[in-house]
Order: sequence, then structure tokens, then C-alpha cells
Amino acid sequence: MVEITIRKRPRSEAVITQRKFFKKTARGKVIKDTNVFLSQMDLLESSLFRPPIILLQTVVEEVRHRSLPLYNRLKALMAMDGKTIWTFYNEYRSETAVIREENETPNDRNDRGIRKATAWYKDHLQLNNPPVRGKAPRKLPTFVLLTEDAANRQKAEKEGLVSLSVRKYVEGMKDSSQLLDLLASVEENEIEPTRAAGGKQFLYSEYLPSATLISGVKAGDLHQGHFNANQYNYLEGSVSVPALTKPVLLIGRENMNRATSGDIVVVEVFPESEWKAPADEVVDQDSTLKDDDVESGDEDEGEDDIVTRTESKATSSDKRTSEKQPTGKVVGVIKRNWRPYVCHIDSTSLTSSNSTSLSVQTVFATPVSRLLPRIRLRTRQAPSLIGQKILVSIDRWDVTSRYPEGHFVRALGKVESKEAEQESLLLEFDVPYRPFGKAILDCLPKEGEQWVVPPKSDTSPEWRDREDLRGLTICSIDPPACQDIDDALHARRLPNGNIEAGVHIADVSHFVHADTPMDNEAASRGTTVYLVDKRIDMLPSLLGTNLCSLRPYVERLAFSAIWEMTPDAEIVNVRFTKSVIASKAAFTYEEAQIRKDDPNQKDELTEGIRLLNSIAIKLKAKRMAAGALNLASPEVKIQLDSSESSDPIDVEQKELRETNSLVEEFMLLANISVAQKIQETSPQTAVLRRHMPPPKTNFEKLQDILQKRKGLTLDVSSSGALAASLDKCIDSKEPAFNTLVRIMATRCMLSAEYFCSGSVARDTFGHYGLASSIYTHFTSPIRRYADVLAHRQLAAAIGYSPLHPSLHGKSHVERILGVVNRRHRMAQMAGRASVEFYVGLALKGREERNKASKAGEVTEEAFVIRTFRNGLGVFVSSLGIEGLIMFKNDMQFDAENYTLSIPTPSGPPVTISVFDKVVVRIEVEKDKNTQRGRVKMTLVSPIDSKNM
Repeated sequence: MVEITIRKRPRSEAVITQRKFFKKTARGKVIKDTNVFLSQMDLLESSLFRPPIILLQTVVEEVRHRSLPLYNRLKALMAMDGKTIWTFYNEYRSETAVIREENETPNDRNDRGIRKATAWYKDHLQLNNPPVRGKAPRKLPTFVLLTEDAANRQKAEKEGLVSLSVRKYVEGMKDSSQLLDLLASVEENEIEPTRAAGGKQFLYSEYLPSATLISGVKAGDLHQGHFNANQYNYLEGSVSVPALTKPVLLIGRENMNRATSGDIVVVEVFPESEWKAPADEVVDQDSTLKDDDVESGDEDEGEDDIVTRTESKATSSDKRTSEKQPTGKVVGVIKRNWRPYVCHIDSTSLTSSNSTSLSVQTVFATPVSRLLPRIRLRTRQAPSLIGQKILVSIDRWDVTSRYPEGHFVRALGKVESKEAEQESLLLEFDVPYRPFGKAILDCLPKEGEQWVVPPKSDTSPEWRDREDLRGLTICSIDPPACQDIDDALHARRLPNGNIEAGVHIADVSHFVHADTPMDNEAASRGTTVYLVDKRIDMLPSLLGTNLCSLRPYVERLAFSAIWEMTPDAEIVNVRFTKSVIASKAAFTYEEAQIRKDDPNQKDELTEGIRLLNSIAIKLKAKRMAAGALNLASPEVKIQLDSSESSDPIDVEQKELRETNSLVEEFMLLANISVAQKIQETSPQTAVLRRHMPPPKTNFEKLQDILQKRKGLTLDVSSSGALAASLDKCIDSKEPAFNTLVRIMATRCMLSAEYFCSGSVARDTFGHYGLASSIYTHFTSPIRRYADVLAHRQLAAAIGYSPLHPSLHGKSHVERILGVVNRRHRMAQMAGRASVEFYVGLALKGREERNKASKAGEVTEEAFVIRTFRNGLGVFVSSLGIEGLIMFKNDMQFDAENYTLSIPTPSGPPVTISVFDKVVVRIEVEKDKNTQRGRVKMTLVSPIDSKNM
């Protein structure tokens, strides 16, 4: 049995250490309770707020239990340069530890412990600084207990302690004018209400108590789900719930009841007689609310409010002609999705008399996202913030207020400046972009860029249980300028007539060890985020673009999957091994394609690519025969001025080559093979990825449009039936029509997600789009954290290394994958937003060049993909973007047949339907929400709508 020795410090040494700690912390003045860290973190993180702080163990533990994101921010705050924070473990000291009393709530027990620790510090300081004869009494610092709990303050004052609210404390500080803007509104009695909030009637219903919500959901009387705001109509939202095949429609402010996009809400479904259809028109928040006064924008008793009348008209039933669906209202919020939002100050909300004043003004902050409501905030800096991107946090949304109330966090910079736009985009999609800290960088190899695979030897840890594959003809095929090369491939013929094919993946888990600062940071980031002109790495660049990247002509550590196949691509066997490889070349897709197609090229590398391609064609045919879907998404390439410049010149469609499909097929095969292996050995905690079959109701509208506009049938009974019917959706006159239908079908799908194998039923493991019964991600560990976990599980499965304890716990794996799923979704949205921003810049440049050369307007062909009573949704395939063509007045609208009739000055009206091809005029104007250049479209043909 292993002997364990516990060594204790001598008591005298412990006393000296404690004296040093208390001597240091005696300079501290502020002790905060838990609710300060839960509500005022923006203030605490500010560089202007720098009082010495004593952080109690009780507070740290309570924050950890109440909010993991805030706990992580608290840990970062404790390590922040320029902050003076000491942690006092009051629960482990006999004089300050408290035991929960009978009938005492945990919160009251913690408050009592915080007061006791504050009192002890105060007494301790006095006892350790007795008066000295002949010397003036030493002035001792004052300990202030900051708390947002009025009852706790009263108890503290009764016990002789100095206790203040955060607002009162900040008001006495040097930079109070700027710091007060950072305060979250937590106590309504501490701050004078706006005129809009005072003396108002309720605009919304109060939420039901939590117990009622939980019991109602359990009984099936109420339903829980995520609130989704409508991007075309700010007065509508929906909530998808498991019990109903169609989402619950929420119409009007009262029924959305203060829910914001992404909130987990509880809804009550109305009786079927009260169900309604979604509106058939675009309702824009900016135009409807443009005259709303920030100070008096909520309803007074009996006031005939203009905004209310306008909104009531917009939600009226006479503009709802499509099919009815379940309708209801929000009766409670389980979890808010609130976070800091990128906004700009609405200049029209400043009062003209105070436009140059530094007194407190109440203004509207308009979020970049159209899915969010305007936020009402107080600030002393309003005039200086006009024309800037700012960060705003929502604090509360009262039943008497049309808008949520929030506070200013910080300014990001001037609108349309590249730096501000880039940072605002990252913040908008919650992408972590902070530099890697010292603790993370300390996890990297000490040799830095000089690290190399050591010479082969039995004693080298790098070579332990690794196969030497340096002699294989291996190459990588990637997009142009790819630096983080995750994967490489090889293929060769075997003496028995079969083919050996290998996928070799960067061995990231060799460098990123479990439960280290670098591993924790990678888990938090979840994925690398690719923007048009920038990459936000999941791992430090030393690994991502150097030591792990499978560069050509250098030896690298890899994790290899090697198959023996028949010439018909039937798998004979597969093995997995850690390896050392030396890639012979790094090709772009175009270079590999040219090499493959050149009959004069007959070298070993080229023959390997051809062999890989022949196998890939057969693998794809087998997938398609099994029912895999060949879907589409709009992809464009932004042409930049140069590799050093981020100025866009133009936009073009990405060209997909045969070599793209080659790489894709082998990555899919590797992922499926690894999924099968790790599921065998870790049946409860395998990190897998699934794509659930979409509800058939998701396709109803697309099926109806295809049937009525083109006479085509879309069979969605299975993935195979859908694939076959998509192949038949062709228009001989329009080759791009099939791609358009595939794009629209893709949008009817559910999103794929990572999951823990022990958390769901075995029959739900499948990947619908790939027609595979099991799947994971293994092939991109440099840029995806889920792949790192799969590598660790595979290493354990082949007996290379034991599985880390964290991967034995189902709840731990579930929690990590929850973060990774969210980061993955946000990264995709950030990438799309970056492309959209640069497409706008490129089109603006094209527009200016056309004007300078007198070449006329910028026009493009587009397909109509949606019709409204007052507009058209169009898709410009050459640019990969959608646009909304708006009309000032309602047109003659046939919702049943998806057509819009536009009157002409002379002659019959022009009828436009979904799937029609039109010509649109493209201009770039400043978007009212994002303050960026936004693509504006108007019809040129079959009718000019510029003045409509």
C-alpha cells in the first residue's frame, strides 16, 4: 500500500504567515457581500474602480453556486492587474465561521457570516494597534461593508458596522460621474424613477411564481421553451415546445411579456378558438417607434397613446391570412439570456436643451441585433457617446415600462471604424477574444518554436507506442493560406490488391493536457472563430499554426486512422494509432485538382491523390444511396486588396472542386469510425454529434410553395426520400433553381449538436443529414474542443493512455458540451456577420467605382424567396446574400399563392411570386441598428420600385 505523509507547518510559522496576511489586508477598506458581485460586476471590472477589497470565502462560494459565468468573471477579476483584492477564508477560521441556525435560510446564514467577518476585521485591527504612550493615536482605516440588501445594511448598522449601498459609496469617489453609469439598477428606491416609469399602469402581466410555473409545466398545463423573436416583425415571437408540432405564436407586447431573444420561458397556450396566423407584413421597430419619447414613452392612465394605437393596428387580425397555429402568452421566465449588448445611442432621444450637458440624461440605446428591444438607460456621457458603438447591459424590465432598463458598460469606438466594428462583432456574438494569459502560455513547451520531434528512441516519451509513418507519401489539401493544418491523407495499393487509406490528424492532446489552464481556456472558447480578415484561435498560435499544424517537410505528432479497403471501397478493417508523420506537400484544393487532372503528372503524390479521389467517389455514392442529403448554403469569397490589407475589393462565389469532396469524404469516414470505437469503450460518456430528423411541419411551407409555384413534390418521409425529391426539383430554364431549393430546405433542418452518449436514448444517436447511425468530430482538434475530447477517449480506447477522471463523469461531459454547442453556434453567426459586413464594404466600393466611371447602378439578378403584404424577400446567389425590398404601402397580396400584385402607372399590375427571378438595384446605406453599411435593395425589373 502506498504510504501518504501529511506534513504540517509548525504553529509558530502559521502565526507569522497569518500576521503578514492581516497586516497587508489591514490596508483594505471594502468588504462586499454576494449580491454586489452578482449585480455590479461591470463596475468592479472597471479600471477606474480600484479600492482595496477583502473578498470573503463565503461570497466566492455563493457566487459559484449562483452563477458559473459570474464566478469565472470573479476569478478573472481577482487576477486582474491594477486591482488590490485579498481573499479571506472566513469559513475556516474559528472566530469567523458561523453555523446555520434553525429556521435560518442559507442566504440569511451567509449574510450573518459576512457581517461577522467584517466585525472581526474591525475588532482585530483595533486590538493589534493599541495606543502607544507618548505617540499620537494611529489612524486606522475604515472597513465598509458594501451590500445591495437594505435589510442586511440595517442589521450591519445595528451591529456598529459601516455599511453602504454601492451607489452611495461610488457617489463619494473621485470619478463618480463615469462610475455611476456602470451601476446596474437593482433597487428602485435608490434612484429617482424616469417619468416613464413613475405612476404608470401595468403594460404587462406579472409573472407567475416559480412553483406555479414548475408544477404547470410538469402537469402539461404550461409549456417551456426558448423564446425566438421574429426578425421581420418585432411584435411577434414564437416558442417551440415538445408537446406541439408547431411553435406557439406570441402576438403583441402583452403576450410576449418582456421576453427577449434566447430566454427560456414558460407559455400558456390559448384555447384553439383563439389561435391566429402569423402576420403577412414586415413591421419595423425603427419606423413604428421613431416618435416615442424616452421619458414619457409608456402609457399614462387613460392616455390614447400613439405608439399603442400603431402597434394594435399592426397586430390586428385582418392582416393574417395564412394558416392558424397554436397561440399563447408568456407567463414566466425560467432563465434570462441577458448579457452585454452592442448598441448605439439614438441621437433623437437626447433632449435638445441638454445636448451638451454632462447631467444625467435618459436615452435610448438601440442594439445591433434587430431581435432585441431598445434599451432605456441613464448616462452622464450621452453627448460624447453619439456616433460610437457602446456596450450596454440590461438590468430589469418592469411591468410598467415599454422598454427594459439598463446601464452603460463601456465605449467601443467610432461607428464604421474597422477596430470598433470588429470588436463589436465579437462582443455581439459573445466570442472570447482576450489574449492568452501567462498561466495558459506557461503550459506550452519550454522550447517554444524550437520544439521538434526528438530522434526515434525507446526512451523518448514522444515515441512511446507510436508508429513511425514518416516514410508514407502523405499530403494535406486545404483552402488557400491555411495555417492551422489539422489533417493530412495518404493512399497506396497493397500487395493483396486492396487499398490502404489513412487520415492523419494533429495530435493536439499530446500538448493540451486535461485540467490545465490551457485546457480550461480551450474548453471555454470551444472553437476557433473565422472572420473574413481575422481568426480568433482556440489555442495559442504556437500550437495552432506551428507545433500541431501538419506542415509539409517537418516531422509532426499525429493520431492516425488507417483503413484497408477493397477497390470498391468496402472496409476490410480499421486501426487507430498514435504516429509520427512527415507530410510531403501542402496543397490548396485548386492545386490538388490541377495536379490530379494533369495526365503528365505520374509521381507518387499525384497517384496517391487520384487513388484517394477514386475511393472518395465510391464512399460518397454509398452515402447517397443510404439516404444522405446533398444540401447547400450560400458561400462567397471576399477578395481583399492584399494579404496585408483588409480592404475588400469585390465578392465572388466560392468554387467547389472535386478535391473538396475528396477531403470531406475521408473526414466523414474518420469521424464515423472513431465514433463507433469510443462508443464501444465509453458507452456512458462518449463525445458524439447528432443531427435529429426535422419535424415534418418544418417543411410544410416549402412543400406548399413548390407544389403551387412549380408543381413539384417534396417527400420528407425520410432523409433518402427527401434527397431523391430534391434531385428532381429542377427547372430546365434556370440551372440555379435546384441550388436555391436546397438552400431553402437546409433552413428547414434542425441544427446538429454535440451530446454525451449516456444522456440520450441510443435510437437518437443518428445523423440525419449524413444518414449515419453514429457520428463524432475527431478531425479538427486545433480548432474544435469536442475533437480534443474525442482524441482523449480514443487514446484510452486503444490503450495508449488512461482516460482522465473528468471524462468518466456524465454530468461534467454534458456541461462542457453545452458550452461547446453554444460557442459553435455563436462562431457560425459571427462568421456570417463578418462576411455580410465585408460584402457591404465591397459593394460600397463597387458602387463608388461605377459612379466614378459612369458605369451606372450596381444591379444583380435575384430569386424571390418570400412575399409579404408590404415587401419581398430576395436571394442574390452571386453575392450569397438576402435582401428585403420594402414598399411604402400595402400591395394586393395573395398569401395562399405566395404572390404580390404591384400596380403600375399605366397598364395592368405586375404580379411577382416566390421563385420568380427579378433584377434588383443594390445600394449601401447606413443601417439604423448596426450603424454599419447595409445593403439596400430595390426592384429594377419587372418593375422599378425605387419610388414605391
